[in-house]
Amino acid sequence: MAEPHVHPIRVYYEDTDAGGVVFYANYLRFAERARTEMMRGAGFESSRLQAEHGIALAVRSCTALFLKPAVLDDWLEIHTRIMEVGGASLRAEQIVRRGDEDLVRMEIHLACMRLTGGPGRLPADLRARFKDISE
Repeated sequence: MAEPHVHPIRVYYEDTDAGGVVFYANYLRFAERARTEMMRGAGFESSRLQAEHGIALAVRSCTALFLKPAVLDDWLEIHTRIMEVGGASLRAEQIVRRGDEDLVRMEIHLACMRLTGGPGRLPADLRARFKDISE
C-alpha cells in the first residue's frame, strides 16, 4: 500500500472552543484542506477539474472516530490515503495525528459531480493517477 500524503496544520485560536480544544467540526475542515493538497500534489487542482472537465468532488459520506483532543498551538499532521477508486467515486482514509498519536480517524467517500448538476465520471487520467497513489 502506498505511503499516505501528509499535510501539516497548526491549531489556531479560531479552531478551538472556549476551553482551547479543537471544535469537532474543524477536523472536517482540516481533512478537506489535506485532500485538496493531496490532489494538487497529484496534479489535479480543484479549479482545473472544474475548468477542464466540468466536475467537482463532493463528500458523499464521512465517518469520524474521535480518539483524543487536539488543543491550541498543537502541530498536527493529516495523513490521507486513497483506499478505493471507482468510476465516479473515491474512498479515502484520513488520520489526524499529533506526533505518533492518532487523534481522529475518518473514512471519507467522495462522489464525482458535474457542475451542471447530477453525477459525473472521473476522467480516466484522474482515475489512473488515484489508482497509482493508492497501490
